[in-house]
Amino acid sequence: MMNNIQQRVTRCFSNVFPDLSEHEIPRASTTSIAAWDSVAHVTLLSAIAEEFGHTLELEDFEELTSYRLIVDRLENAKQNA
Repeated sequence: MMNNIQQRVTRCFSNVFPDLSEHEIPRASTTSIAAWDSVAHVTLLSAIAEEFGHTLELEDFEELTSYRLIVDRLENAKQNA
């Protein structure tokens, strides 16, 4: 069962990558999804930033290259808040 963060990130992924199934999303990365190009990356991270009320830094665009890395970052931020 997905937690709240995972559900919200999955929804953002679904909006940006509508062809991905709910089962493919948790394994998604810039290397596994052909449609995940630079424009999709900016669109996805912008949607996630808006969803969670976060401001993105340049490093985020370089480091957050998979569903798992994004979820981990958000869960760590929640624990440290």
